[in-house]
Amino acid sequence: MFEHIREDFQAHQRDPWRQGVWVLLVYRFGQWRYRVRPALLRRPLSLLYKFMKVGVQMLTGIDLPCETRVGRRLVIEHFGGIIISGDSQIGDDVVLRHGVTLGLRRTGVPGAPVIGNRVDIGAGAKVLGPVHIGDGAVIGANAVVLCDVPAGALAVGIPARIKRRD
Repeated sequence: MFEHIREDFQAHQRDPWRQGVWVLLVYRFGQWRYRVRPALLRRPLSLLYKFMKVGVQMLTGIDLPCETRVGRRLVIEHFGGIIISGDSQIGDDVVLRHGVTLGLRRTGVPGAPVIGNRVDIGAGAKVLGPVHIGDGAVIGANAVVLCDVPAGALAVGIPARIKRRD
């Protein structure tokens, strides 16, 4: 846990005032508490996590549940409006900007996005449903991604069109 927190802090340019640092600190704590045994000790930690999650969500406008699988060095660039489904998977060295939604396409329909490594997701982008975003892809600002994006490609528009990057 502490190694991940150290990497997250470094990925945010060692600035303790960036909201992404706070959100990831609470996320890493939430992940760590699952490994605490016995259950009697885990219960108060779970209660503490729930209060911390709601607090950081109100302060930052970022919802990152501990059920989400997040890789190393996730960077949350901007404040607010970021919603991530608990079923989503995020790879290493991913950058998220404000207004990003990673979630289900419809309520009750399974399937959440799987984001590869080194993906850059622009402001206001929506990635919905069981889509796979390949390594090194770029999702443009305000794009609505409803289909898979190959590695190294660019997705822009509503609905997103896939373009090859040079």
